[in-house]
Amino acid sequence: MLGNAMSSGRVRTRRAALGLALTVAAATALTGCSALGSDDSNASSNGGGLEKSKIKVSIMPTTDLGPFWLAQDGGYFKAEGLEVEQIVAKSGQESMQKAISGEADIALSTYTPFFVAKSKGAADVTLVADGTSVNAKSNAIVTVPNSSVKTVNDLKDKRIAITAMNTASDILTKSVMKDHGVDFSGVKWTLIPLPNMAAALKDNQVDAAYMPEPMLTQAAKTVGATPVIDINTGASQDFPLTGYGSATKWVQANPKTLAAFQRAMKKATSDAINDRSKVEPLLVKYAKIDEDTAKLLTLPGYGSVLDARRLQRVPDLLLQMGVITSKVDAAPMIAPQATN
Repeated sequence: MLGNAMSSGRVRTRRAALGLALTVAAATALTGCSALGSDDSNASSNGGGLEKSKIKVSIMPTTDLGPFWLAQDGGYFKAEGLEVEQIVAKSGQESMQKAISGEADIALSTYTPFFVAKSKGAADVTLVADGTSVNAKSNAIVTVPNSSVKTVNDLKDKRIAITAMNTASDILTKSVMKDHGVDFSGVKWTLIPLPNMAAALKDNQVDAAYMPEPMLTQAAKTVGATPVIDINTGASQDFPLTGYGSATKWVQANPKTLAAFQRAMKKATSDAINDRSKVEPLLVKYAKIDEDTAKLLTLPGYGSVLDARRLQRVPDLLLQMGVITSKVDAAPMIAPQATN
């Protein structure tokens, strides 16, 4: 009887062990992980392996980056299995070029360089995530008290500081001038990096400058800069301003990595919109502004998911302004948007 009991016990033990082994094997098959261990460095939050766990994103240190910095410091990228390195560019044009050349995987830029490049066949670019829209007092043409420019009508034939040609800085300046019947054909466009514009105004190197936040508030404090006109008017009201783009070949080769980036940005953007206090310390840290300026400045309209109808305003304005010579459809340039 004892032998039979022991034999029966061994059978039950073997069956239990076999059942456990089958359970582990089934779980392994479902998750795609090895039962002997897993390398989760490329694992995103949905369990899918990423093509790349380390990516480089080209940026400009403006308030447009609030959600990006929140995703970075708040662990949103990490939760998706991403390690993100930021590369600073001097302008949207330069930022886009970093993505085209492969120096960066994704680039933040004003939308205009992306559409100009597409129109001219200069690069095959895909838009991957939204960034910002113009808000009241978030972007403006400014001057200083000793300048001859007092109103928008005074901008004719003047020296206006912008970051680069065919970016939002000159296109939206032209749009505002056109709305007010001011000829911009004789404007002397002066290319100056954003951090240097306030000094250029003070030293009379230019008569006016296109500035986004936080440069607007900083320039007001340091050189007494005052707005000539808010960009959030007329044809440029609520205008799509910045977004993230990539070389199309990178998008096609890295769909899971891109989806992870989009999910992280979507969550961070939602939190940035709902709680400004999460963004202000990041502007102090990364945009190198003081706490008072961070509290005073006007944030742009943050977004993350791209909408073709809204985005079509950009190439339509470029066509209207003669920057591009044929219509460009925004919809085919938009990458699939992550839904969760």
